[in-house]
Amino acid sequence: MQTAPRSRQDIYRIRGSEADWHVEQSDHTSMSYASKEAAFEAAVAAASNAIRDGHEVVILVPASRADESTLGVEDPGSGSPWTSLT
Repeated sequence: MQTAPRSRQDIYRIRGSEADWHVEQSDHTSMSYASKEAAFEAAVAAASNAIRDGHEVVILVPASRADESTLGVEDPGSGSPWTSLT
């Protein structure tokens, strides 16, 4: 019995912190993204191409830390931008 050749596996990891997120794939790091969500969308676009090429795809996104906003963006509510004008 013959088995199908094992397909290549592409793993996309979202890494970073507030307002500085990246997608890592095969030890290569992408450009910086302002949010975890933006990095995820970039990973999905890249993964879509890999799927078309017949690859197995895994996307890993870390859970939010206690000191981090849900989407991994800087909190615009921290400090008033108007205080510097007085």
